[in-house]
Amino acid sequence: MSFISKRIGQIPPYLFAEINKKKAAMIESGVDIIDLGIGDPDLPTPKHIVDKLVEELQDPYQLKYPSFTGCAEFRNAVADFYLRQYGVKLDPETEVLALIGSKEGIAHLIPTLIDPGDYVLIPDPSYPVYRMATMLANGQYFNMPLKIENNFEPDFTAIPREIVKQARLMLLNYPGNPTAATVDLSFFNQAIEFAQKHQIPIAHDSAYNMVTFDEYKAPSILQAAGAKEVAVEFGSLSKTYNMTGFRIGYVVGNKEIIKALSILKSNTDTGQFTPIQKAAAFALNSNQGCVAKHNQIYKQRMLSMVEGLKSIGVKVEPPKGSFFIWAPVPKGYTSSEFVTSVLQQTGVILTPGNAFGPSGEGYFRVSLSVPSERLHEAIERIKQNLKIMIS
Repeated sequence: MSFISKRIGQIPPYLFAEINKKKAAMIESGVDIIDLGIGDPDLPTPKHIVDKLVEELQDPYQLKYPSFTGCAEFRNAVADFYLRQYGVKLDPETEVLALIGSKEGIAHLIPTLIDPGDYVLIPDPSYPVYRMATMLANGQYFNMPLKIENNFEPDFTAIPREIVKQARLMLLNYPGNPTAATVDLSFFNQAIEFAQKHQIPIAHDSAYNMVTFDEYKAPSILQAAGAKEVAVEFGSLSKTYNMTGFRIGYVVGNKEIIKALSILKSNTDTGQFTPIQKAAAFALNSNQGCVAKHNQIYKQRMLSMVEGLKSIGVKVEPPKGSFFIWAPVPKGYTSSEFVTSVLQQTGVILTPGNAFGPSGEGYFRVSLSVPSERLHEAIERIKQNLKIMIS
Protein backbone atom coordinates (compact mmCIF):
# COMPACT_ATOMS: atom_id res chain seq x y z
CA MET A 1 0.00 0.00 0.00
CA SER A 2 1.27 3.46 -0.88
CA PHE A 3 0.38 6.59 1.03
CA ILE A 4 1.53 8.79 -1.87
CA SER A 5 -0.95 10.40 -4.26
CA LYS A 6 -0.87 9.47 -7.95
CA ARG A 7 -0.20 13.13 -8.66
CA ILE A 8 3.03 13.14 -6.66
CA GLY A 9 3.95 9.67 -7.87
CA GLN A 10 4.19 10.87 -11.47
CA ILE A 11 6.63 13.67 -10.62
CA PRO A 12 10.28 12.74 -11.19
CA PRO A 13 12.89 13.86 -8.65
CA TYR A 14 13.82 17.53 -9.05
CA LEU A 15 16.79 17.64 -11.40
CA PHE A 16 19.04 19.89 -9.35
CA ALA A 17 18.30 18.00 -6.14
CA GLU A 18 19.60 14.88 -7.87
CA ILE A 19 22.68 16.73 -9.12
CA ASN A 20 23.38 17.89 -5.57
CA LYS A 21 23.22 14.28 -4.32
CA LYS A 22 25.79 13.15 -6.89
CA LYS A 23 27.93 16.17 -6.12
CA ALA A 24 27.89 15.44 -2.38
CA ALA A 25 28.80 11.79 -2.94
CA MET A 26 31.76 12.67 -5.17
CA ILE A 27 33.02 15.32 -2.76
CA GLU A 28 32.77 12.76 0.04
CA SER A 29 34.97 10.43 -2.02
CA GLY A 30 37.59 13.15 -2.41
CA VAL A 31 36.82 14.50 -5.89
CA ASP A 32 37.44 18.21 -6.47
CA ILE A 33 34.12 19.16 -8.06
CA ILE A 34 33.65 22.17 -10.32
CA ASP A 35 29.91 22.78 -10.41
CA LEU A 36 28.77 24.46 -13.64
CA GLY A 37 25.33 22.94 -13.29
CA ILE A 38 23.20 25.05 -10.97
CA GLY A 39 22.67 28.77 -11.57
CA ASP A 40 23.30 30.04 -8.05
CA PRO A 41 25.48 33.18 -8.22
CA ASP A 42 28.82 32.97 -6.43
CA LEU A 43 29.13 36.75 -6.24
CA PRO A 44 28.07 38.18 -2.87
CA THR A 45 24.91 40.14 -2.23
CA PRO A 46 25.96 43.83 -2.35
CA LYS A 47 26.87 45.08 1.12
CA HIS A 48 24.40 47.98 1.15
CA ILE A 49 21.52 45.51 0.68
CA VAL A 50 22.74 43.24 3.47
CA ASP A 51 23.21 46.26 5.74
CA LYS A 52 19.63 47.34 5.04
CA LEU A 53 18.36 43.88 5.98
CA VAL A 54 20.29 43.99 9.27
CA GLU A 55 18.86 47.44 9.98
CA GLU A 56 15.28 46.29 9.40
CA LEU A 57 15.82 43.28 11.66
CA GLN A 58 16.29 45.62 14.62
CA ASP A 59 12.66 46.78 14.48
CA PRO A 60 10.45 44.31 16.42
CA TYR A 61 7.38 45.44 14.47
CA GLN A 62 8.94 44.08 11.24
CA LEU A 63 9.16 40.59 12.76
CA LYS A 64 5.40 40.02 12.80
CA TYR A 65 3.31 38.27 10.15
CA PRO A 66 3.86 40.03 6.81
CA SER A 67 1.19 41.33 4.48
CA PHE A 68 -0.24 38.71 2.12
CA THR A 69 0.21 41.02 -0.86
CA GLY A 70 3.57 42.50 0.15
CA CYS A 71 4.44 45.63 2.08
CA ALA A 72 3.64 48.94 0.38
CA GLU A 73 7.32 49.91 0.29
CA PHE A 74 8.24 46.88 -1.82
CA ARG A 75 5.26 47.13 -4.17
CA ASN A 76 5.95 50.84 -4.73
CA ALA A 77 9.62 50.09 -5.42
CA VAL A 78 8.67 47.51 -8.07
CA ALA A 79 6.29 50.00 -9.72
CA ASP A 80 8.99 52.70 -9.68
CA PHE A 81 11.49 50.26 -11.19
CA TYR A 82 9.13 49.44 -14.09
CA LEU A 83 8.59 53.10 -14.81
CA ARG A 84 12.34 53.83 -14.83
CA GLN A 85 13.43 50.71 -16.69
CA TYR A 86 10.61 50.20 -19.17
CA GLY A 87 8.40 53.27 -19.12
CA VAL A 88 5.54 51.04 -17.91
CA LYS A 89 3.13 52.47 -15.33
CA LEU A 90 1.85 50.08 -12.67
CA ASP A 91 -0.67 50.53 -9.89
CA PRO A 92 1.19 49.14 -6.86
CA GLU A 93 -2.14 48.31 -5.18
CA THR A 94 -3.65 46.18 -7.94
CA GLU A 95 -0.92 45.41 -10.49
CA VAL A 96 1.96 44.34 -8.24
CA LEU A 97 2.11 41.32 -5.92
CA ALA A 98 5.07 40.25 -3.75
CA LEU A 99 6.23 36.64 -4.05
CA ILE A 100 8.44 34.26 -2.09
CA GLY A 101 10.66 34.09 -5.16
CA SER A 102 9.38 33.92 -8.74
CA LYS A 103 9.51 30.11 -8.72
CA GLU A 104 6.85 30.04 -6.00
CA GLY A 105 4.72 32.52 -7.89
CA ILE A 106 4.85 30.58 -11.15
CA ALA A 107 4.06 27.30 -9.37
CA HIS A 108 1.02 28.93 -7.73
CA LEU A 109 -0.14 30.74 -10.87
CA ILE A 110 -0.74 27.55 -12.81
CA PRO A 111 -3.44 26.09 -10.49
CA THR A 112 -4.85 29.62 -10.22
CA LEU A 113 -5.60 29.73 -13.95
CA ILE A 114 -6.17 26.14 -15.07
CA ASP A 115 -8.62 23.40 -14.17
CA PRO A 116 -7.79 19.67 -14.36
CA GLY A 117 -7.28 18.62 -17.95
CA ASP A 118 -6.59 22.12 -19.29
CA TYR A 119 -3.47 22.74 -21.37
CA VAL A 120 -0.52 24.97 -20.60
CA LEU A 121 1.69 26.01 -23.54
CA ILE A 122 5.29 25.58 -22.41
CA PRO A 123 8.59 26.44 -24.14
CA ASP A 124 10.71 23.40 -24.91
CA PRO A 125 13.39 23.43 -23.54
CA SER A 126 12.54 25.40 -20.41
CA TYR A 127 12.77 25.64 -16.62
CA PRO A 128 11.49 22.25 -15.32
CA VAL A 129 9.11 23.87 -12.81
CA TYR A 130 6.76 24.86 -15.65
CA ARG A 131 5.98 21.24 -16.45
CA MET A 132 6.04 19.96 -12.90
CA ALA A 133 3.65 22.63 -11.63
CA THR A 134 1.28 21.81 -14.49
CA MET A 135 1.32 18.13 -13.58
CA LEU A 136 0.75 18.94 -9.90
CA ALA A 137 -2.31 20.93 -10.95
CA ASN A 138 -3.61 17.90 -12.89
CA GLY A 139 -3.20 19.84 -16.10
CA GLN A 140 -1.64 18.89 -19.41
CA TYR A 141 1.18 20.66 -21.21
CA PHE A 142 2.03 21.17 -24.84
CA ASN A 143 5.71 21.64 -25.66
CA MET A 144 6.45 24.56 -27.98
CA PRO A 145 9.82 23.63 -29.57
CA LEU A 146 12.52 26.29 -29.39
CA LYS A 147 14.85 25.84 -32.35
CA ILE A 148 18.13 27.57 -33.05
CA GLU A 149 17.05 28.44 -36.60
CA ASN A 150 14.14 30.41 -35.10
CA ASN A 151 16.27 32.19 -32.46
CA PHE A 152 14.83 29.83 -29.84
CA GLU A 153 11.43 31.49 -30.21
CA PRO A 154 8.24 29.40 -30.34
CA ASP A 155 6.32 29.23 -33.61
CA PHE A 156 2.78 30.10 -32.55
CA THR A 157 1.36 29.02 -35.93
CA ALA A 158 2.64 25.47 -35.36
CA ILE A 159 0.48 24.89 -32.27
CA PRO A 160 -2.39 22.53 -33.24
CA ARG A 161 -5.80 24.17 -33.34
CA GLU A 162 -7.30 21.65 -30.91
CA ILE A 163 -4.54 22.42 -28.38
CA VAL A 164 -5.06 26.16 -28.74
CA LYS A 165 -8.76 25.71 -27.93
CA GLN A 166 -7.91 23.88 -24.68
CA ALA A 167 -5.04 26.12 -23.60
CA ARG A 168 -5.57 28.32 -20.56
CA LEU A 169 -2.05 29.67 -20.15
CA MET A 170 1.17 30.25 -22.09
CA LEU A 171 4.58 30.56 -20.45
CA LEU A 172 7.50 32.46 -21.95
CA ASN A 173 11.00 33.16 -20.63
CA TYR A 174 13.54 35.70 -21.96
CA PRO A 175 16.48 36.02 -21.47
CA GLY A 176 15.99 32.29 -21.56
CA ASN A 177 16.87 29.49 -19.22
CA PRO A 178 18.47 27.24 -20.41
CA THR A 179 18.93 28.64 -23.92
CA ALA A 180 20.23 32.13 -22.96
CA ALA A 181 18.17 33.37 -25.93
CA THR A 182 17.10 37.00 -26.06
CA VAL A 183 14.30 38.74 -27.94
CA ASP A 184 13.26 42.25 -28.89
CA LEU A 185 9.90 43.92 -28.38
CA SER A 186 8.57 42.78 -31.76
CA PHE A 187 8.46 39.20 -30.51
CA PHE A 188 6.39 40.22 -27.48
CA ASN A 189 4.06 42.14 -29.78
CA GLN A 190 3.48 38.92 -31.75
CA ALA A 191 2.92 36.95 -28.56
CA ILE A 192 0.37 39.44 -27.22
CA GLU A 193 -1.46 39.49 -30.56
CA PHE A 194 -1.71 35.68 -30.45
CA ALA A 195 -2.86 35.74 -26.82
CA GLN A 196 -5.56 38.32 -27.51
CA LYS A 197 -6.82 36.47 -30.58
CA HIS A 198 -7.20 33.18 -28.70
CA GLN A 199 -7.87 34.56 -25.21
CA ILE A 200 -4.91 32.75 -23.68
CA PRO A 201 -3.15 34.62 -20.86
CA ILE A 202 0.65 34.82 -20.95
CA ALA A 203 3.00 34.59 -17.99
CA HIS A 204 6.48 35.86 -18.84
CA ASP A 205 9.29 34.66 -16.59
CA SER A 206 11.73 37.58 -16.54
CA ALA A 207 14.15 36.32 -13.88
CA TYR A 208 17.24 37.28 -15.92
CA ASN A 209 15.95 40.63 -17.19
CA MET A 210 18.86 42.64 -15.74
CA VAL A 211 21.66 40.17 -16.53
CA THR A 212 22.52 41.48 -19.99
CA PHE A 213 25.68 42.38 -21.89
CA ASP A 214 26.97 45.29 -23.95
CA GLU A 215 24.19 47.44 -25.44
CA TYR A 216 21.43 44.86 -25.17
CA LYS A 217 18.57 45.77 -22.85
CA ALA A 218 15.97 43.07 -22.27
CA PRO A 219 12.42 44.35 -22.90
CA SER A 220 9.40 43.72 -20.70
CA ILE A 221 6.39 42.00 -22.21
CA LEU A 222 4.33 44.76 -20.59
CA GLN A 223 5.82 47.20 -23.10
CA ALA A 224 3.84 45.48 -25.86
CA ALA A 225 0.58 47.13 -26.88
CA GLY A 226 -2.37 45.71 -24.93
CA ALA A 227 -0.16 43.50 -22.77
CA LYS A 228 -1.93 44.28 -19.50
CA GLU A 229 -5.15 42.86 -20.98
CA VAL A 230 -3.70 39.34 -21.17
CA ALA A 231 -0.26 39.17 -19.55
CA VAL A 232 1.63 39.12 -16.29
CA GLU A 233 5.38 39.20 -15.79
CA PHE A 234 7.38 37.52 -13.05
CA GLY A 235 10.52 39.15 -11.72
CA SER A 236 13.13 38.15 -9.21
CA LEU A 237 15.90 39.85 -7.28
CA SER A 238 17.83 36.59 -7.08
CA LYS A 239 20.01 36.97 -10.16
CA THR A 240 20.10 40.77 -10.44
CA TYR A 241 21.42 41.33 -6.91
CA ASN A 242 22.70 37.82 -6.02
CA MET A 243 19.86 37.40 -3.51
CA THR A 244 18.89 33.79 -4.28
CA GLY A 245 18.63 32.82 -0.62
CA PHE A 246 16.44 35.80 0.21
CA ARG A 247 13.55 34.28 -1.80
CA ILE A 248 11.98 37.51 -2.96
CA GLY A 249 10.25 38.22 -6.25
CA TYR A 250 7.14 39.80 -7.72
CA VAL A 251 4.48 39.49 -10.40
CA VAL A 252 3.12 42.51 -12.26
CA GLY A 253 0.52 43.15 -14.95
CA ASN A 254 -3.08 42.04 -15.43
CA LYS A 255 -4.95 42.94 -12.25
CA GLU A 256 -7.55 40.15 -12.56
CA ILE A 257 -4.85 37.47 -12.71
CA ILE A 258 -2.91 39.07 -9.87
CA LYS A 259 -6.00 39.25 -7.67
CA ALA A 260 -6.77 35.58 -8.34
CA LEU A 261 -3.18 34.60 -7.53
CA SER A 262 -3.32 36.59 -4.29
CA ILE A 263 -6.40 34.59 -3.25
CA LEU A 264 -4.57 31.30 -3.74
CA LYS A 265 -1.46 32.59 -1.99
CA SER A 266 -3.37 33.99 0.99
CA ASN A 267 -4.72 30.50 1.58
CA THR A 268 -1.39 28.71 1.21
CA ASP A 269 1.36 31.00 2.57
CA THR A 270 1.79 34.02 4.78
CA GLY A 271 3.93 36.22 2.56
CA GLN A 272 7.64 36.97 2.59
CA PHE A 273 9.44 38.15 5.75
CA THR A 274 9.02 41.94 5.91
CA PRO A 275 12.71 42.83 6.50
CA ILE A 276 13.55 40.95 3.30
CA GLN A 277 10.91 42.93 1.42
CA LYS A 278 12.31 46.18 2.83
CA ALA A 279 15.85 45.20 1.80
CA ALA A 280 14.55 44.29 -1.67
CA ALA A 281 12.82 47.65 -2.00
CA PHE A 282 16.08 49.34 -1.03
CA ALA A 283 17.93 47.29 -3.66
CA LEU A 284 15.54 48.41 -6.40
CA ASN A 285 15.65 52.07 -5.35
CA SER A 286 19.36 52.45 -4.65
CA ASN A 287 22.34 52.98 -6.96
CA GLN A 288 22.47 50.24 -9.62
CA GLY A 289 26.22 50.33 -10.11
CA CYS A 290 26.53 46.90 -8.49
CA VAL A 291 24.39 45.39 -11.26
CA ALA A 292 26.62 46.79 -14.01
CA LYS A 293 29.72 45.62 -12.14
CA HIS A 294 28.44 42.07 -11.77
CA ASN A 295 27.29 41.93 -15.39
CA GLN A 296 30.80 42.88 -16.49
CA ILE A 297 32.17 39.96 -14.48
CA TYR A 298 29.64 37.58 -16.06
CA LYS A 299 30.50 38.92 -19.50
CA GLN A 300 34.21 38.24 -19.05
CA ARG A 301 33.44 34.74 -17.77
CA MET A 302 31.10 34.14 -20.68
CA LEU A 303 33.60 35.23 -23.32
CA SER A 304 36.31 33.13 -21.69
CA MET A 305 34.08 30.04 -21.59
CA VAL A 306 32.92 30.53 -25.18
CA GLU A 307 36.55 30.56 -26.32
CA GLY A 308 37.33 27.59 -24.09
CA LEU A 309 34.46 25.57 -25.56
CA LYS A 310 35.57 26.43 -29.08
CA SER A 311 39.08 25.19 -28.21
CA ILE A 312 37.65 21.73 -27.51
CA GLY A 313 35.53 21.67 -30.65
CA VAL A 314 32.23 22.96 -29.25
CA LYS A 315 31.00 25.88 -31.35
CA VAL A 316 28.75 28.39 -29.62
CA GLU A 317 27.96 32.08 -30.04
CA PRO A 318 28.21 34.54 -27.12
CA PRO A 319 24.75 35.17 -25.62
CA LYS A 320 23.41 38.65 -24.90
CA GLY A 321 21.83 37.78 -21.57
CA SER A 322 21.59 35.40 -18.58
CA PHE A 323 24.65 33.72 -17.08
CA PHE A 324 24.22 30.50 -19.02
CA ILE A 325 25.77 29.11 -22.18
CA TRP A 326 23.67 26.69 -24.24
CA ALA A 327 26.01 24.54 -26.28
CA PRO A 328 25.69 21.56 -28.67
CA VAL A 329 27.17 18.27 -27.48
CA PRO A 330 29.99 16.72 -29.55
CA LYS A 331 28.88 14.47 -32.40
CA GLY A 332 28.14 10.87 -31.51
CA TYR A 333 26.93 11.55 -27.97
CA THR A 334 23.59 12.22 -26.39
CA SER A 335 23.24 15.02 -23.88
CA SER A 336 23.27 12.61 -20.92
CA GLU A 337 26.21 10.58 -22.28
CA PHE A 338 28.37 13.64 -22.73
CA VAL A 339 27.55 15.19 -19.37
CA THR A 340 28.02 11.86 -17.56
CA SER A 341 31.41 11.31 -19.22
CA VAL A 342 32.56 14.82 -18.31
CA LEU A 343 31.52 14.34 -14.69
CA GLN A 344 33.07 10.91 -14.28
CA GLN A 345 36.35 11.77 -15.99
CA THR A 346 36.89 15.39 -14.94
CA GLY A 347 34.73 16.16 -11.91
CA VAL A 348 33.02 18.98 -13.83
CA ILE A 349 29.23 19.19 -13.49
CA LEU A 350 27.28 20.27 -16.56
CA THR A 351 23.52 20.03 -17.10
CA PRO A 352 22.20 17.80 -19.92
CA GLY A 353 19.88 19.63 -22.30
CA ASN A 354 17.21 16.92 -22.28
CA ALA A 355 16.61 17.66 -18.59
CA PHE A 356 14.82 20.81 -19.77
CA GLY A 357 12.55 19.04 -22.26
CA PRO A 358 12.73 16.85 -25.38
CA SER A 359 13.97 19.68 -27.62
CA GLY A 360 16.94 20.10 -25.30
CA GLU A 361 18.44 16.83 -26.53
CA GLY A 362 21.73 17.46 -28.26
CA TYR A 363 22.69 20.36 -25.98
CA PHE A 364 24.21 20.97 -22.57
CA ARG A 365 24.02 24.00 -20.29
CA VAL A 366 26.97 25.72 -18.62
CA SER A 367 26.43 28.03 -15.65
CA LEU A 368 28.86 30.91 -15.24
CA SER A 369 28.30 31.12 -11.49
CA VAL A 370 31.85 30.17 -10.47
CA PRO A 371 35.07 32.25 -10.51
CA SER A 372 36.96 32.62 -13.79
CA GLU A 373 39.90 30.51 -12.62
CA ARG A 374 37.56 27.57 -12.00
CA LEU A 375 36.06 28.00 -15.47
CA HIS A 376 39.56 27.87 -16.96
CA GLU A 377 40.35 24.78 -14.91
CA ALA A 378 37.14 23.09 -16.05
CA ILE A 379 38.11 23.59 -19.70
CA GLU A 380 41.65 22.33 -19.06
CA ARG A 381 40.34 19.20 -17.35
CA ILE A 382 38.05 18.48 -20.30
CA LYS A 383 40.90 19.07 -22.76
CA GLN A 384 43.24 16.71 -20.93
CA ASN A 385 40.80 13.92 -20.16
CA LEU A 386 38.36 13.90 -23.09
CA LYS A 387 40.61 14.45 -26.11
CA ILE A 388 39.56 11.22 -27.80
CA MET A 389 35.88 11.86 -27.23
CA ILE A 390 35.85 15.39 -28.61
CA SER A 391 38.34 14.95 -31.44
